[in-house]
Amino acid sequence: MHRLELKLPPPVVAAILAVIAWRLARSAPALALGLPQLLRDAVATPLVAAGLALDAIALRSFFGVKTTINPLDPTRTSKLVETGVYRFTRNPMYLGLLLMLSAWTLWLDHALAAATLPAFVAYITRFQIMPEERILAAQFGDDYARYATRVPRWL
Repeated sequence: MHRLELKLPPPVVAAILAVIAWRLARSAPALALGLPQLLRDAVATPLVAAGLALDAIALRSFFGVKTTINPLDPTRTSKLVETGVYRFTRNPMYLGLLLMLSAWTLWLDHALAAATLPAFVAYITRFQIMPEERILAAQFGDDYARYATRVPRWL
């Protein structure tokens, strides 16, 4: 296991990247995209709403089966959730965070800020999702293997 695996809660990773996006946008104003504020608001607002809704629905699914929501200790997972939004993505909470970070970078209207999006996906995939998948595969065996072949990691 790599020393960065399962160390930072994904919301903290998203918050750090949001600050980095803001700093990048402020440090190089010449790279602003120049999108109209009305357009940015019209797209960013539904992205935030969708991200929050996705996170809430996913959390409700976890609470409904009484399994852990702690992303730092997936060994405490007691049930494999395959219903609801988990039929479409194995990681709806991380997808929700990505939608909210996308809204933020859109609102910032800056080319460099948008670079935080692939950074979020890469970091979360490597240091959060892949370790979680190893643990879930060990805990749930063939059930998890079938689920993983049926449902995509992100979308």
